[in-house]
Amino acid sequence: METRIAELRYKEVISVEDGSRFGYVGDMEVDLESGQVRALVVPGRLRLFGLLGREEDRYIPWSAVRRFGEDIILVEQAGTPVRPRRRRT
Repeated sequence: METRIAELRYKEVISVEDGSRFGYVGDMEVDLESGQVRALVVPGRLRLFGLLGREEDRYIPWSAVRRFGEDIILVEQAGTPVRPRRRRT
C-alpha cells in the first residue's frame, strides 16, 4: 500500500493492545540527515472545548507503529512518550 505524508493526517492512531484511540496524526518527526521518520505526533485533546487548553502532544516512535490501514494506524501503546508542546517564538 502506498501513502503520502499528507494522507497521514486523515488516519486515526489506535493501540493494538487495548483498542484505545489516541487521535489523528498531526505531524511527523523526520531526521533530516537520513530522511527517516522518527515519530508520529498526535496533538493533545482539547480540555473543556479548548477553554482549558490542550493535553500534551503524544509522540509515537516509529518503532511502535505496527500496521497501516486505509484509515487507521495500529501502534503499540507501551513506551509511547509524551513530550511538552513546543512554543513558537
